[in-house]
Amino acid sequence: MCGRTACSLGADNLRRACAYRDRRGCRRQPEWIRAESYRPSYNKGPQSSGPVLLSRRHLQQDADSSERVLMDMRWGLIPSWFKKDDPSKMKFNTSNCRSDTMLEKSSYKSALLKGKRCVVLADGFYEWQQQSGGKQPYFIYFPQTKDTVAEEEEDEEWRGWRLLTMAGIFDCWEPPAGGEVLYTYTIITVDASKDVSFIHHMPAILDGDEAIRKWLDFAEVPTQEAVKLIQPTENIVFHPVSTFVNSIRNNTPECLAPIKLGYKKEVRETPSSKAMLGWLKSSQEGSPQKKENDLPRWTSQFIHSPSPKKTSAGILQQWLGKEGEPVAKKHKA
Repeated sequence: MCGRTACSLGADNLRRACAYRDRRGCRRQPEWIRAESYRPSYNKGPQSSGPVLLSRRHLQQDADSSERVLMDMRWGLIPSWFKKDDPSKMKFNTSNCRSDTMLEKSSYKSALLKGKRCVVLADGFYEWQQQSGGKQPYFIYFPQTKDTVAEEEEDEEWRGWRLLTMAGIFDCWEPPAGGEVLYTYTIITVDASKDVSFIHHMPAILDGDEAIRKWLDFAEVPTQEAVKLIQPTENIVFHPVSTFVNSIRNNTPECLAPIKLGYKKEVRETPSSKAMLGWLKSSQEGSPQKKENDLPRWTSQFIHSPSPKKTSAGILQQWLGKEGEPVAKKHKA
């Protein structure tokens, strides 16, 4: 299950990374709704807030349903029908919902049938593999292109980190006694046990803008067609990270920096990891709240991209080997 993510881009760059083509083919950036509440994070857990994409028509009835907006929502869905004044009294964990039961569970069915579909944004997510010495965390994300850059001109198309785009369901809850409406979401998960051995359920990843368009445009794409998009994907890569990420209180770039297994604090010796390590040494506590220009400068040089013909199960075995030791080849720049 997906219980921890990272989303380290600043608000402006996050908006640029979500640029899309509208019905007329014009390139647009989604409008931020309440951008001031968004905070970048390298270690985000349930009950925290996170950025999602949704159709503007959910907020404005006469809007084009294909138009997208960005909103910061609370992770952990509270159904609109929940009648208690305190959302923390919700007895069930609703940070994830399984795709095979989402149309059966009342917490999700109503919102899903009303078209309340969203795309949850992240750099990637964390998963833990049980090993003899304990649990080893991994950071999982989209493969990045060789020309991934950290800084670029405002009017250029985004060539920075490619965000992981996960299918979600959201709902709007208002306290029975009245008050501010709370927007919350859940991440849909799919059975991945046949594809990646140490992950039983993983987020339903929407790979490409066409899949994102269909999932968000609830007025044009009915539920029965949209749910066909919920499938496991093989288009992911991952690397081991330090157990530093285990504590939700730790919220610095060290959480997602690649390591060598057996040396849990040692960053993998590649050009980009050296740059990241230098940034880590000079950064201060509370780094996600630093100015956007101080955020880590991503490159793709440390990424081990799979051969197009390999399955993600094969990628996993290449990474872990027979006894859980990494055997991945170095990326060739």
